[in-house]
Amino acid sequence: MTPFKNKRVWITGASSGIGAAVAMAFAKAGAQLILSARNVAQLEAIQKQCEAAGAASATVVRLDIGNATEIFATAKDVLQKFGKIDILVNNAGISQRSAAKDTLFEVDTHIINVNLLGTIALSKAVLPSMLQHQSGHIAVISSVTGKLGVQNRSAYSASKHGLHGYFDALRNEVYDDNIQITLICPGFVRTNISINAVTADGSPQGTMDTTTDGGLEATDVARRILKAIERKEDEVVIAGFKESFATWAKRYLPFSIFNKILRRSKTQ
Repeated sequence: MTPFKNKRVWITGASSGIGAAVAMAFAKAGAQLILSARNVAQLEAIQKQCEAAGAASATVVRLDIGNATEIFATAKDVLQKFGKIDILVNNAGISQRSAAKDTLFEVDTHIINVNLLGTIALSKAVLPSMLQHQSGHIAVISSVTGKLGVQNRSAYSASKHGLHGYFDALRNEVYDDNIQITLICPGFVRTNISINAVTADGSPQGTMDTTTDGGLEATDVARRILKAIERKEDEVVIAGFKESFATWAKRYLPFSIFNKILRRSKTQ
């Protein structure tokens, strides 16, 4: 029996990319899945794949992670139906491809609202139940960009840095309540993240970055995410050599040298 057999796992952003891959990995482990995103048609396709892969069950729950009112109402319904959530995977988010000077403030606000505040809202909505049951695991898909600031990702970097601050603090608060918090920092992963990334005016970029196209496969990333959750790791970087080196360099090199290297690096 796998450690995730019959565990109730709620995954946001489950309609594609890392979220869909994580859903499939949990399905193969026999979990009970709650699959959320805005695109119900895509979710239903993933639902069928998960059921075929061995999920104990797979339920589609539409959710707009940018709408706090909807988040709390949906979480209430999910908890009433499933009793509790064993593992919450906060994966939903949106990326950015625009310089700070060109980006509309409304776009900055949207990115931070979705990536940071939406993730906080859903976690707060589920947390009281976890505290009541004295068990639970919250996994947060951050980014290598949550550990360093990358050009043309100002609001995205801010949102991901915010996740680290919030969930590092929360981890210490709930340590004695048997609730685990795992921050996951992927590097470049071959998904549609760059195609869907917003530009200065909020419109999608519509093209695949070279770096993203050459990134890790989502299935490999998902496998490593499940391993990190199983091991109850506090934080894990799942990335190629360049991104992994960058996180090391940020920690150990003088800032002037590190920033010079980062400015010359290819990010798209």
